[in-house]
Amino acid sequence: MELSELADRLRRIALKLVDQQAAEVLVAPQRPSSGHWYGGGNLVCDAEGTLWLIGRYRNQGDSRTGLGAGERGLELALFRSDDQGRTFEKFLSWSKSDLNVGEHAVLSIEGSAIRLTQDGVELYVSSEKSGISYPPEQNGFLKPGTGVWTIDRIATPSFDGLKGGKIETVLQTQDPRFIHMKDPFLGTYLGSECLMFCTHPFCWTSSNTAFVSLGHDPIQWSQVEHDFFPRGATWDVAITRGTAVVPLPSVGVLENRDVKLMFYDGGECVRNLDEHSEAVKRPRGYSCEELGGAAFYEDDDLFHLQRVSDVEPLLISPHGTGCSRYVDVCVTEDQYLVTWQQAQADGSQPLVINRVAKSEIESLLC
Repeated sequence: MELSELADRLRRIALKLVDQQAAEVLVAPQRPSSGHWYGGGNLVCDAEGTLWLIGRYRNQGDSRTGLGAGERGLELALFRSDDQGRTFEKFLSWSKSDLNVGEHAVLSIEGSAIRLTQDGVELYVSSEKSGISYPPEQNGFLKPGTGVWTIDRIATPSFDGLKGGKIETVLQTQDPRFIHMKDPFLGTYLGSECLMFCTHPFCWTSSNTAFVSLGHDPIQWSQVEHDFFPRGATWDVAITRGTAVVPLPSVGVLENRDVKLMFYDGGECVRNLDEHSEAVKRPRGYSCEELGGAAFYEDDDLFHLQRVSDVEPLLISPHGTGCSRYVDVCVTEDQYLVTWQQAQADGSQPLVINRVAKSEIESLLC
């Protein structure tokens, strides 16, 4: 099969999974207005068939004027479903102070991910913390009232123990190119599970994607890979932040092939841009209002990722700013449960869900 034909098939699959018109609100933000959302996490299914959904409530706030200007990421919340995702109930929640690590107080909660292991469950959560400085050469760039993003982990035998579990920082660095780390999600590389995440430099001018193997404990910063998925050339030139990896069935055009789809968030700028009054109006994507794209890789080799959304974004909300971000896909026995943050006309971003039968994806491959 020609690469262009394969890319076209994968675009259709991505649009089937992230169907903006079929989306249903799963978790609403605390207020129906700009700057308020729930999401940035993932959905997993345990051995008993129970679904677990993690994410954070975010309220209005702007780091340019200090965190005292708004609540921002104020609550991490875990939901549970025992009816195959038809309904969800809140199971646990964490305030910012619940996630403090030692003397480092959490200023804002960001992305999170649940990982199921042979020993139980691991919760990875990113947060902005006080008391962490930039390297001396860049320390003057740290805005007053703000902090540094790091990724922490809570590991327990069961979900019940997560609230009281020990929290430890697993990813932190003083390298100014990658000093802010957040939005963890899970993927694979050459047959091994890896933790993938977003990085920012000290100057907040881009979002990049990195990964590290989970085959070693503790996680080794020296083994983090930063250059496998460079930022794009057009709509995603400022932001290229991976959010989910989805294995595709080896049927039809993918028979005897191992292909994985990766969703990512992109944008042209860090802040919203004023457009020419006579120019084409289109969603450009910017920080907190990113648009969605997709890429794929074969034979579990992340270093050969290929975009299927090169020139334009693939995933755009029909409402509000067009923002469509933080896609996650949970694969169950018979369906794909797809969640993402979708912009609304009121400016908010609820977590929405789309349910797609496996047979529908297989038909697109045959």
